[in-house]
Amino acid sequence: MEHSKLTSFLDKTLEQADIDALTGLGKGAKASVMQGKVRDILDLGDELLILTSDRISAFDRVLTTIPCKGEVLNRIALFWFDQTGDIVPNHVVKQTSPRSVLVRKHELIPVEMVVRGYLTGSAWRDYQKGNPVSGIRLEQGLRYNERFASPLITPSTKAERGQHDEPISREEILRRGIVPEELWEKLERTALELFRRGSELVRKRGLILVDTKYEFGAADGEPVLVDEIHTPDSSRYWYADTYEELFARGESQRELDKEYFRRWLMDRGYSGDGTPPEITDQIRLEVAERYIRAFEEITGQRFVPSDLDPAREIETIRDAIERR
Repeated sequence: MEHSKLTSFLDKTLEQADIDALTGLGKGAKASVMQGKVRDILDLGDELLILTSDRISAFDRVLTTIPCKGEVLNRIALFWFDQTGDIVPNHVVKQTSPRSVLVRKHELIPVEMVVRGYLTGSAWRDYQKGNPVSGIRLEQGLRYNERFASPLITPSTKAERGQHDEPISREEILRRGIVPEELWEKLERTALELFRRGSELVRKRGLILVDTKYEFGAADGEPVLVDEIHTPDSSRYWYADTYEELFARGESQRELDKEYFRRWLMDRGYSGDGTPPEITDQIRLEVAERYIRAFEEITGQRFVPSDLDPAREIETIRDAIERR
């Protein structure tokens, strides 16, 4: 998408759901809106309306909005739900607007299943300090961005908005009874199978799925995939053609993900505490271009943004809910 055309979307971002417009749409009791770091969730009783806003978070703090981001994330998630439906059931009922989807409500399992194929990000920072990664003590002598012999599951607890997710070990999860052992073993197998599928598909498009996180609900003791899957917000991607060369030199990889924005913030001394640096429109556009490029390279499809402005999109969502 041309830079000049993307500029026209700077003032068309959707920061949050119009609560007054969406509440009262539930069957029976008045529906309520819950706001996460990126998504606004409308509780409709036995179903949820998930609206992916254009907010962007880093270090568990919402910092600004990015043009087209919500639509990109919603469409990538729907792409992957379709590609993995044979592995595990998911919560999708139907798409209701460019940024929103209607889903079945499930009891949420309060642990994020983080799968890592490479030693990078927070795992590398912990490793440098000599700390275990979610209770896993890694062997000595590993290098920055090194591929693990087998992907690791490094769980984390689900944090409330404004708080930080915390790594947690498999042993601690089972000891505290957070997830029953039988269900946990199913979650581990499912997460690894999803990661293998994602890795295989993006490798054909010249990408490496480096790490990602999955969230699950449960239905009759069986996992159900919820939230999002393999989006640039939940996953890290590298370009495969330069991995070996950059790894051999100990250099950072070419990325296709949100780590660019995190690094931009860290380069300016911000890691979640204190006042963030000014985020200019130019930075917002650069991040938007990366999200759009991610959509096209991950899915193999051209991204053409919807011309719905936020107010009209809320009207579209209302109509879809009222017709369901």
